[in-house]
Amino acid sequence: MKQRETVRHIMTDELRTLSLHDGNLMNAKTIMEENHFRHLPITSGDKLVGMISLTDIHRISFGGNYGQAEQVDTSIFDTMTIQQVMKNNPSTINIQTTIKEAAEQLTKEEFHALPVVDDSGKLEGIVTTTDLINYLLEQY
Repeated sequence: MKQRETVRHIMTDELRTLSLHDGNLMNAKTIMEENHFRHLPITSGDKLVGMISLTDIHRISFGGNYGQAEQVDTSIFDTMTIQQVMKNNPSTINIQTTIKEAAEQLTKEEFHALPVVDDSGKLEGIVTTTDLINYLLEQY
């Protein structure tokens, strides 16, 4: 295992994002489910403003009404916005962050993804706990 390898090696850089102003919760849920990922960066222009997870969406959409999931989906998705559900100003890392540093930061976060941004705040990629696990598996 390389001691100082950066997150560039493991991050996903072909990202799907959703604009803060153009997206809605149903769209976010559909994008994540169709693409088999659990985190979606929310942008305003090319700047990261938040992150939303599939867990966040499931938490609000099934709140105790498991037998009536479709009805709850419609009412919640029509009344809440992405901005109300997303994590605002999420913790970020930059391209020079080592994999070890990213792993240490993820152990302290409640979110299982770290957006990778450049010095101007432009979104460059994302590192997830799955990326870290896959990296560790490559080492053995």
